[in-house]
Amino acid sequence: MIQQEEEFKRTIGVFGLSANIMNVIIGAGIFALPAIVASSMGASSIIAYFFCGLLMALIMLCFAEASSKVTQTGGVYSYIETAFGPYAGFLAGIFNVTGTLLADAAVSNALINVLASTHPIFELAWMRILCLFIVFGGLAFINVIGVKQGIGLVKINTVAKLIPLMLLVLFGWQAVSVDNLVIESLPGIQELGKTSLVLFFAFQGCESGIVVSGEVINPKRTIPKAIFISITAIVILYMLIQTVAQGVLGDELPQHTATPLAAAANVIFGPIGFVILTTGAAISMFGFLSGDILNNPRTLYALSRDRVIPIKALSKIHTSFATPYVSIIVYALIGFLIAATGSFESLVVIASSSILMVYLGVVLAVIKLRYTHQSKSDEFTIPGGLIVPVICIAIILYFLSNLTQNEIIGSAIAIASLSFIYFLIRFIRNKK
Repeated sequence: MIQQEEEFKRTIGVFGLSANIMNVIIGAGIFALPAIVASSMGASSIIAYFFCGLLMALIMLCFAEASSKVTQTGGVYSYIETAFGPYAGFLAGIFNVTGTLLADAAVSNALINVLASTHPIFELAWMRILCLFIVFGGLAFINVIGVKQGIGLVKINTVAKLIPLMLLVLFGWQAVSVDNLVIESLPGIQELGKTSLVLFFAFQGCESGIVVSGEVINPKRTIPKAIFISITAIVILYMLIQTVAQGVLGDELPQHTATPLAAAANVIFGPIGFVILTTGAAISMFGFLSGDILNNPRTLYALSRDRVIPIKALSKIHTSFATPYVSIIVYALIGFLIAATGSFESLVVIASSSILMVYLGVVLAVIKLRYTHQSKSDEFTIPGGLIVPVICIAIILYFLSNLTQNEIIGSAIAIASLSFIYFLIRFIRNKK
């Protein structure tokens, strides 16, 4: 029996959770991604989006099943810990938090770079640090005072980041040239796989969006439904964006590596279009940060709650606001320090592989929970037996096989280091 958490307020519905997932997945990447994909596949890029979207949908089916069985706060950590115990949960939780902290550091610095392009004062070191402090401190404050406030900001950010993208899609068709969309030859399997590996990371983020499971209304139904809504909407949106960008810019699209969507908007709307999409990119970055600081501190909370890490304070819940306020403050502080020092660059090789290993853990957890967890009628179960989980394992192993040597070595060192820390903690605890 999986214990429910009564300390939190279950206030997040389908719309709020869908917005939370979409907000995390749709980061700054989509504003630059079309040029990267077009450089390798040209007009056939749309096939890669469909292919990668289908692969991610299969993996998300596993997330949907796991989330309907394990409804407490913690997301992927809770799924893996419930299935395989505290050691596996510890690795999954730390990998997840580390990856998101590195991403937050990179995105927050990119946000300040956008501000610096508007006024040189933001290039000054003291101003950059002040801005980073305001961003992390302000978002921490909003999320400490209540999940309702945190999810409310996420909803606003999600709508705000979607507006410029939707304007581009809706009005961009008038400037599309059909000749730019003609697929002259189908991509090979190797080329498709290579491009899908890049796209795969543009679709990730659902694992962060569902960490708030303990604060979701009727989680066994709400979480699977929100996953399906958000992933479907994102796949369609990404395909439409790529089509418009390719149709407007054609062979010139790969040349606009930094701001392809802004370049397309400049053709469609004139100079104001460039400003709108650049502003949209900044809003998207801020929205990504707001979602991460809402979601990921709850993984720290769950690790402390289950005594997987020996820091009891992280599992404290505010008596008035019903939020894991210590975990939120600590997460935001670490994120600020990494962003301010820039030391995340030395660890970034771990982030790309860690998320794949976390996904693999979730898929394996689904298989394990089917045999160890007593299913109930209101839980979601993937049709077709083990077909989908086995396909997902093959997909993830394929992606892992394409990692660079540095990423593999960095991940191995990280696993060895974390294993040493985990067993050292257990040894000290047993001694006491």
